[in-house]
Amino acid sequence: MSKIYLPWNAPRILLFLTIHINCNYMKRTIALLLLAGSTQISIAQQKMLDKLSGNPIFPGWYADPEGVVFGKQYWIYPTWSDVYERQVFFDAFSSPDLVTWTKHPQILDTAAVKWAKRAMWAPAIVEKNSRFYLFFGANDIQSNAETGGIGVAVADNPAGPFKDYLGKPLVDKIINKAQPIDQYVFQDSDGKYYLIYGGWGHCNIAQLKDDFTGFIPFADGTTFREITPEKYVEGPTMFKKDGKYYFMWSEGGWTGPDYSVAYAIADSPMGPFKRIGKILQQDAAIANGAGHHSIISIPNENRWYIVYHRRPLNETAANSRETCIDRMYFDKDGHIKPVKITREGVTRAVIR
Repeated sequence: MSKIYLPWNAPRILLFLTIHINCNYMKRTIALLLLAGSTQISIAQQKMLDKLSGNPIFPGWYADPEGVVFGKQYWIYPTWSDVYERQVFFDAFSSPDLVTWTKHPQILDTAAVKWAKRAMWAPAIVEKNSRFYLFFGANDIQSNAETGGIGVAVADNPAGPFKDYLGKPLVDKIINKAQPIDQYVFQDSDGKYYLIYGGWGHCNIAQLKDDFTGFIPFADGTTFREITPEKYVEGPTMFKKDGKYYFMWSEGGWTGPDYSVAYAIADSPMGPFKRIGKILQQDAAIANGAGHHSIISIPNENRWYIVYHRRPLNETAANSRETCIDRMYFDKDGHIKPVKITREGVTRAVIR
């Protein structure tokens, strides 16, 4: 008997195959009901699919992804995309190759952070002295009379479990009109760590103490310096390349299709940052609301990825957001080329 093998991940429809057999002058018609792909995928094409991450890179509604590399593993720490009252935990995901992902559920939740009650957002993580520090926003405070802001949790493993590090928020006030959310921790080449954060169209930078328990004032006596560029809304991140500081952020409304990412370049982490242009945005043929991203660069390789969330075209709910990844490239002058968002994602890449 012959067997028909079909691609396991091909789109499934019902096909009818009628086989006519002539035996002893008798015709028999055998109807075979088969699950088959709507298109034929060759072996070569299938192998290519197996080497691609696909987008989204893992199932579930997740947003604001923080992508990092620890050792030879890629890690992504996203926001659980749901109504604020149910945003009471963080999951993490790890991969050896950007294609196969392992979920690490509830690495931190409100049970471990007594002051956090809701709206746990946009984790940022750094490794220091073999410990892992997870910075996060909680409670979505609207005034200085409320409890909440930016907290820090710590663990001995990137998969947690994390516990509250300070027993209180690190930043618990609205300073320079910046809501204390959307934190990112940037380590400069001189070893200094900076907290960059802010919603409501304002962004602050502050130098962290070595133990992350507070801040070191700048030479002028101030602790929080505003570095808000034109059209900034939220979701800041920063990296350094060829001696220049690349500052990136999200623009537009996070619930709408025009959410996007823009950037600036400066000679200092303090700026000034003059907006250069938009590099990530919706594609009417693929998805909308592409924004709130992070950057992964591979050590000792000129390979860059942008990890971001977007909303599928058939979804209109604000929290229907999924985490995706695509390549990011630079031109000969060091400017970031506009990113093309894809359904395919990126190719398998093991860290050597």
